Amino acid sequence: KLRVAMRSEIKELHQRLRTTSIYVTHDQIEAMTMGDLVVVMKDGRVEQSGSPLELYDRPANLFVAGFIGSPAMNFLRGTLRRHAGEASVQLADGAVLGVPQGCGGADGQQVISGTRPEHLALRDAGGGIAVEVAVVEPTGADTFVACRHHGQDLSVVFHERHAFPPGSTIHLQPDLQRAHVFDAASGKRLAA
Repeated sequence: KLRVAMRSEIKELHQRLRTTSIYVTHDQIEAMTMGDLVVVMKDGRVEQSGSPLELYDRPANLFVAGFIGSPAMNFLRGTLRRHAGEASVQLADGAVLGVPQGCGGADGQQVISGTRPEHLALRDAGGGIAVEVAVVEPTGADTFVACRHHGQDLSVVFHERHAFPPGSTIHLQPDLQRAHVFDAASGKRLAA
């Protein structure tokens, strides 16, 4: 509680004094809420810099995508498929995910599809990705669901209330306007 109060005090002081401040933290919530410009570093190297929402909405690579956001971004390995001008990601189980418009990459390229937990929507059986529910945690305003897709853990945040029984299967569809595709080898985001 004290940490949250101090965060507000520091931000208010910064806004009132209108001076440049450098705040170093490993807490991404602090970075997102306090910074006008956030610099994400790994092993002493700058991975990406920009506004908090720029890093959240357009992460340059897997490291930034996994670091920014709570719960963290979901990652699923697959193969990029291109056919007749359309692109998709084929997962190991044969499930096919759409990709954002303008996604780069070559047919057959190994990729990682990334979707934030709040950018997954519930679909009827037969659509989207079939996942097994592990845990459902109602938090009041939201419902957090931990699930698995062929051994890979996924987190989902619904703004509606759901009471899925553990072990049940639900189907999820990523929001393609907010989905990401990363090169599996380099970790870099594939963009047009």
